[in-house]
Amino acid sequence: MENIVEKLKDGSMVPFLGMGVFEKTLAKDGSQLPYDSDSMILALNNGRAMSPRLMYEYSRAAMSLEQRKGREFIVQMTNHIYSSKEYDLPDTYKWLQTIKPKYVIDTNVDDSLQKIYSDEDHFLITGISRITADYDRFVIYKYDAKSETYTEIKKEELTLDLPILFKPMGSTKPQMNFIISDADFVDWLTEAMGGYALPVQLKDFRKDKEYLFMGVDFSTDTFRMVANEITIGLKGGITLLNKEELTKKEDKFIKTHNLENIKLSVNEFISNNA
Repeated sequence: MENIVEKLKDGSMVPFLGMGVFEKTLAKDGSQLPYDSDSMILALNNGRAMSPRLMYEYSRAAMSLEQRKGREFIVQMTNHIYSSKEYDLPDTYKWLQTIKPKYVIDTNVDDSLQKIYSDEDHFLITGISRITADYDRFVIYKYDAKSETYTEIKKEELTLDLPILFKPMGSTKPQMNFIISDADFVDWLTEAMGGYALPVQLKDFRKDKEYLFMGVDFSTDTFRMVANEITIGLKGGITLLNKEELTKKEDKFIKTHNLENIKLSVNEFISNNA
């Protein structure tokens, strides 16, 4: 564990963030930001629980809401969850701000990651789904720190000389693109399996990297598949799952990907590596 920060700095280890990094993160009005599937469903449905079948995973609940209320409702509701309230950066982002890794994968859809890189030029790649114009399921932006603006660029213009922020499930900014419902994930994963989830430059760069999975829920089929597609060619890495017993699917994923689970919460891990 003593070399983790050094590995993150030199790029041999890549942070991979999930919704769990928002655990215990409160908005200024005292409300809890979503940090797992159940809390995301409640946030999408105005605090009301849904049927047990829909509570299985938030993508399923989001699909039901989309079918009943329309796609625009889901887009605006997701944006509302993260953009209507002020909240401090979760500790994970504050910690990464002191390290500034060259490449970060963040499956959350708010703009916390962009905030910690707002003082330097960088590339931002956000996921998109259900488009017919192209197979690629990403949009690439270049951020200029002087003007504090993002400009969409062609995939050929992506280079490895600036930090790369990869948000495969989309983001609130600079444009509202979200992979949130079952239909989104099916489309994204289908094209991801065909090699269209990330630019070719990252396909080469990711080879033989270790990953630090922080707040990622590997008990859900969806995010195991997302992680599998994004980290093809990985060397191994670390998961932070502070639980007495892993599910069979979690244990299998960890073993088949040559990962080591550390039984610490994300915040405990950060305190040990500050």
